[in-house]
Amino acid sequence: MTSLKRAALATAVLIAALGAPPAEAQTWPNKPVRFIVPFPPGGSVDPLARLLGGKLSTVFGQQFVVDNRPGGSGSMGTGIVARAPADGYTFVFVFDTHAVNPALIPDLTFNTEKDLAPVMLVGTAPMAIATHPARPYRSFGDVIAAAKVKPETISIGSIGSGSLGHLTITLVQEAAGIKLIHVPYRGGGPMTQDALGGQVDLAIGSVAVLAPHVNSGKLRAIAVTGNQRSHAMPDVPALAEQGFPNFSALAWWGILAPAGTPAPIIARLNAELVKVINQPDVKKTLTESLGMDIAASSPEELQKFVSAEMARWGKVVKENNIRAE
Repeated sequence: MTSLKRAALATAVLIAALGAPPAEAQTWPNKPVRFIVPFPPGGSVDPLARLLGGKLSTVFGQQFVVDNRPGGSGSMGTGIVARAPADGYTFVFVFDTHAVNPALIPDLTFNTEKDLAPVMLVGTAPMAIATHPARPYRSFGDVIAAAKVKPETISIGSIGSGSLGHLTITLVQEAAGIKLIHVPYRGGGPMTQDALGGQVDLAIGSVAVLAPHVNSGKLRAIAVTGNQRSHAMPDVPALAEQGFPNFSALAWWGILAPAGTPAPIIARLNAELVKVINQPDVKKTLTESLGMDIAASSPEELQKFVSAEMARWGKVVKENNIRAE
């Protein structure tokens, strides 16, 4: 064989090697994969994990099993994943509380940026502020007016102390010069049930959680927290339209793995998730039922997003001395 032929053969082998998926990604998964949801059923994280897990089970021929581990504003279940083997068989679906917890929980059992590897920012959505139809509030201006007449008499529920909803309301109260009674819940499901029953005057939660009840007429939405209206609630004015110019606070959903999970596995899962999310039925569910603006980001984009959210909301937590309950 001439030297030219040997060089050509070597080049061909190299190209083939570079183009082939790494062995660990080719063989993964060869057993069930666990999707930990660090919140109880009934919110927005649980149905998202079940939707994507079901689709991935079909794609890979292995079960993607949802495991609810609620507690600590999502930190308990996330901690389980941070300590899990980095073998590609354990992932966590986090919500916006993930970026708040490092400032909120002094004895957090893991390092948010070092002990977890990013997989994907699935999407974002504004939150909604809603009330029972029997309550008199038809705009957030009505709430402000009533709260100024009788301070600390109007209650507002969130999915927990230090949740994005809680922090958003903290900023809004400061800007409006009012005081509301914050009622923390252990997730979107319990909060929504009390809002539907009229046990709390107002509720702040993701559009994903509240939109079905608003659309059915069981709750009335009076504001959304993006800097513009939500496509899921086009008739509901943003806080930016109601005296809070340029104000924006977005709920978000992300997927993480234990730090050290092989990059080829994360890359393959990310690639398949992009395909699943772009399936027409999945896209419709995410945008219409969950009110989500789809991101389907790269792992690197999720890492940058989380770091920015940690900086923004960590400052609010510290300046207002907010602690988890």
